[in-house]
Amino acid sequence: MGDAIVSDTSIANRWDSIVVIELRNIVLECVASCLQARWPSGRIAAFASVIDWMASLSDDDDGEVLIMLGIGGRRASDDVVMNAMAQLREAAPGCRIVLMGDEEDAPQILEALDLGACGYVPTSVSLSVAVEAMKLVAVGGTYIPASSLTSSRKLICEASHANPLAMAGRFTARQAAVVDALRQGKANKIIAYELNMRESTVKVHVRNIMRKLKAKNRTEVAFMTSAQHQPSAPC
Repeated sequence: MGDAIVSDTSIANRWDSIVVIELRNIVLECVASCLQARWPSGRIAAFASVIDWMASLSDDDDGEVLIMLGIGGRRASDDVVMNAMAQLREAAPGCRIVLMGDEEDAPQILEALDLGACGYVPTSVSLSVAVEAMKLVAVGGTYIPASSLTSSRKLICEASHANPLAMAGRFTARQAAVVDALRQGKANKIIAYELNMRESTVKVHVRNIMRKLKAKNRTEVAFMTSAQHQPSAPC
């Protein structure tokens, strides 16, 4: 986290293919040019859409590609964003995805990470910070903007006060809220309404929760987390 500086040499050993996908041409060209200037060992490719990038793939591509996906003013949980990420993973299972968007509030960052993004770069940061964020992700790190930490701390503290599963560090605050609802036997539609999120986002959370717990179904999630549901200490 933060503005880490990573050696270009260490990255070139594995990640030499960097893709920038952004609908806005001026943003696309600026980011791609800056990446190429600061990352001379990398092969930078720029595309206006996920479809355009997929059309450029060949049988020789190994799927190990670093992707910066621009989402503009959309929320990370927007169906368009989730569908784009699903397409990227299907086309390149080994890819590492960093979202770049206009929003930088704590819920936006958490949603991005919950969806499997390896980082989130707000458009308010400088191009040099964006480059270093990509380098950090390339060597296995996760980047979140420092500006989100203060608001994240407050959000997580409030959520974990009500749900100890988040305090235990196993789930994000939003995942913990979904787990709590699953334990009460609530349907996805009800969970979405009560937590003010899309039903499709609830489904993503449920899949991620099941993966973390290695649970086969919702009933197992409820059973496996029931023992952990103890009153939490004040923040």
